[in-house]
Amino acid sequence: MPSLGVHTATASGLKAGGVSLPGPGAEELVSALGYLKPQDVELIEAAYEVARAAHAGQFRKSGEPYITHPLAVAKILAEWHLDPQALMAAILHDVVEDTPTTKSEIAKKFGKPVAELVDGVSKIDRIEFATLQHAQAENFRKMLLAMARDVRVILIKLADRLHNMRTLDAVHAEKQERVAKETLEIYAPIANRLGLNALYYELEDLGFRFMHPTRFKVLDKALKKARGNRRDAVGKITEQIQARLKEFKLEAQVTGREKHISSIYKKMQEKNISFSEVFDLYGFRILVPDVASAYLAMGALHTMYKPIPGKFKDYIAIPKANGYQSLHTTLFGPFGMPLELQIRTADMHKVAEAGVASHWLYKSSEMDAKGVQLKSHQWLQSLLEIQSESGDALEFLEHIKVDLFPDEVYVFSPKGTIFSLPKGATAIDFAYAVHTDVGNHCVSARVNGEPVPLGHVLRNGDRIEIVTDPSARPNPVWLSYVGTGKARSHIRHYLKTMQSQESAEVGELLLVQALRSLKANPDEIHDSHWERFFKGDSAKTREEVLADVGLGKRLAVVVAKKLLSTPDAHADPSQPPRLDSITIRGTEGMAVQFSPCCRPIPGDPIIAQIRKGQGLAVHTHDCPAIHPFHFDPEKWVDVQWDPAPDQLFDVNVRLTAANQRGVLARLAAEISEADSDIDHIETEQKSSQAYTTLVFTVQVKNRMHLAHVFRRLRRIPEVVRISRFKKKT
Repeated sequence: MPSLGVHTATASGLKAGGVSLPGPGAEELVSALGYLKPQDVELIEAAYEVARAAHAGQFRKSGEPYITHPLAVAKILAEWHLDPQALMAAILHDVVEDTPTTKSEIAKKFGKPVAELVDGVSKIDRIEFATLQHAQAENFRKMLLAMARDVRVILIKLADRLHNMRTLDAVHAEKQERVAKETLEIYAPIANRLGLNALYYELEDLGFRFMHPTRFKVLDKALKKARGNRRDAVGKITEQIQARLKEFKLEAQVTGREKHISSIYKKMQEKNISFSEVFDLYGFRILVPDVASAYLAMGALHTMYKPIPGKFKDYIAIPKANGYQSLHTTLFGPFGMPLELQIRTADMHKVAEAGVASHWLYKSSEMDAKGVQLKSHQWLQSLLEIQSESGDALEFLEHIKVDLFPDEVYVFSPKGTIFSLPKGATAIDFAYAVHTDVGNHCVSARVNGEPVPLGHVLRNGDRIEIVTDPSARPNPVWLSYVGTGKARSHIRHYLKTMQSQESAEVGELLLVQALRSLKANPDEIHDSHWERFFKGDSAKTREEVLADVGLGKRLAVVVAKKLLSTPDAHADPSQPPRLDSITIRGTEGMAVQFSPCCRPIPGDPIIAQIRKGQGLAVHTHDCPAIHPFHFDPEKWVDVQWDPAPDQLFDVNVRLTAANQRGVLARLAAEISEADSDIDHIETEQKSSQAYTTLVFTVQVKNRMHLAHVFRRLRRIPEVVRISRFKKKT
């Protein structure tokens, strides 16, 4: 009986190693297994046996036996020359998900690596999620993290998605659109990020076809019509290019290629043009023996047709992030037709088509795929960093999407190291690309020797220098203009960590106050009390409880009573309650906010409200936002100012002045002379043309400093009224 390696087709299917395989799927798979050893083929036959038995009686939407799908996925991987473990995992990839077979059973029969690959590809379908988006995001997170451990996971998943897209006609229109959108947003960009060009373009075209079926049909028809009109022109141009290269004694393989429909559609959208205005429907690829020949070929062709300025890109000297290398140039060809040329070596072409898979696909050749592997490994490692700092699956997916559309910008460090960043990346993104600590402590940047804001958008060839300060920390505003998932996740993680630390400090003060109000000594609360507290509680650490108290997610008095309910704790009835106020320094950070309604400053009598998830909100006693009839004592705590806070505080001021030229300049000058700054200014609607009322925010140290500012402003003759301004809420 022939094995899978030597096969025969029969009317009922393919007989291989005693196994009768469904005809089309098996024949195509077997034809692609010539690169494997006989013993490897036997392992794949054994995996097929398990999958065939497990999927018996299951059918696809198209009506075909379900086993044809894993066979087709394995065939795609075989075309990439992946190892037997990956092929076995491909054949078994739906067994754990759709049948009673378990991961441990697969591990026992085929080894732990195969079981891990199958598990990495399997969806999380046994957990209930609130929304479909959450479920999808969790599945992507699981897949991407498995990919970071073993890149074969994503290669199997991409092959799985490719076959599903090729057979998407069998499902209803709503699912077609959903799967196509998912493919365009996630899978095609991942294929691009890993350098799988051929796969990327096929997924893009299939995604466009099912996402916009009418537009696809219209463009496909127009392209077929244009193809007939221009076929002769492309043939003539190919001959001319070959003739010119021969004049320069260059051996090269020249091919004309048709642009993909999805690429044409994107160009029409980006440039807002019609199909008839898209001239460069064809490009030309030139394969040369070595790197020197690539540059010589480009020079030769520039003497043949004029290059279009700004359209030359050297991806050989500076490869793309996915390892892609090539020279790109666009020329003014005959008939007014722009010619897009890609010039590369044969090895570069292999990487361009297969990307990270070239490690397996061409490992028998002399080609060095280390560069591609290193680029991919760096990105995969960044996934693990982002995962460790992302709160949930949707946030993780948001960060990843940023990095999946990397229209690269190449910039340099002061020492000349090249960094690849997405288009739109800023100086902050560069700082985090260098190192997390550099990003967390950056204070300013210089681009090409000139100082720039941290939000400055970088351009190709920029040389960036980052200035750091150990006391500096990320600003929440940075999140509005960072361009990389890595920077965004690091900033969010730092802010969350700082909020947690600062909230824990405030929570400890609140808990001490609550314990004393219950006539207990805080110093007598020991580890044993906390150990009993955690029994039956969702929190695992003391810091977590204190942070919740500081953020208002727990009431301090409830935590105190629970701690005191333990057998070892007892209050001393002879000790009077000590209701010490919490001291406010002004440097507590995110755990303590000064309410914008009344803008309290040192010297004001103050009280603080515990706001769930936000910490303490400090108000003045007479703040309009405090409603006596809705006053809940458990949500308010006594606070007092630190005797000497070394901090500036914002305060709102309303000022009415005669409407004369130069008054605003004199107001600003007087405020500056009083050692204060204006943070914000706006005008109220005029009730009289003779006077103008301004509402502005100034920064002062305390009430005495504010009184000094008022005295200076009252010196101006045009000022008729000035007072603090408190907003009603």
